Amino acid sequence: MNAQTNLWLIRHAPVDGPRGVIHGPDAPADLGDAAAFAALKARLPGGAFAVCSPARRTRETAERLGLVAVEQAAFREQDFGAWTGRRHNEIERELGPAYREFWKSPGSNRPPGGESFVDQIARASAGLAALPAGEAILVVHSGTIRAVLATALDLMPEQALRFVIDPLSLTRIDRLEEGWRVVAVNQRSKDQ
Repeated sequence: MNAQTNLWLIRHAPVDGPRGVIHGPDAPADLGDAAAFAALKARLPGGAFAVCSPARRTRETAERLGLVAVEQAAFREQDFGAWTGRRHNEIERELGPAYREFWKSPGSNRPPGGESFVDQIARASAGLAALPAGEAILVVHSGTIRAVLATALDLMPEQALRFVIDPLSLTRIDRLEEGWRVVAVNQRSKDQ
C-alpha cells in the first residue's frame, strides 16, 4: 500500500417494510428522516469516490445523500438464501432447534442456499483491496460494515458480529501504509 485510504462506511436508511424480516435486495429505504440525512451529509467529504451495494436500499440512501455511487457486488449483504424474504419467527417455528443451532455459530454457518458471514468477510475484503487510495464513501449494510471491521481488525467472525451498526450510522476507518486505524464505529447524528 502506497497511499492512505479513508473509509466512510454508512449503513443504509431503515428498510421501509415490516420488521423481523430478512429483507431481499429489492427492499426500499425509508428516506423520511430529513434531519438524520442532513447531519450525515454534512460530515462527509466532498469529491469522494462513492460505492454502494446493488441493493435498492443502499442506492436510495446514497442518492438521498447526494452521492453518485458505483454499485459493487463485493459489498452486498450476506446472502441468506432460502430464508430471504421470510420472518425470523416463521423460520424458527418451522425449523425449531435447527434454527437456534444456526445462531450458536452464525459466523461460519450457512443458511440453506446462502452464504456464511465468513464468505461475506472474504468478499468484502476483496472489495476493499480494489478501492482506490483517497476518500471513499461506502453506503452498505450492517453485515458488510462488520465484515470490513473483521478484515481491518483481524477479528474472528463471531467477534465482528458483536458490533452494533444502526441505520444511517457512520463508521470511520483508515487504511494506512502500516495497517488499519479505527476512527469511530456506529456514530449516529444524535451522538454528535
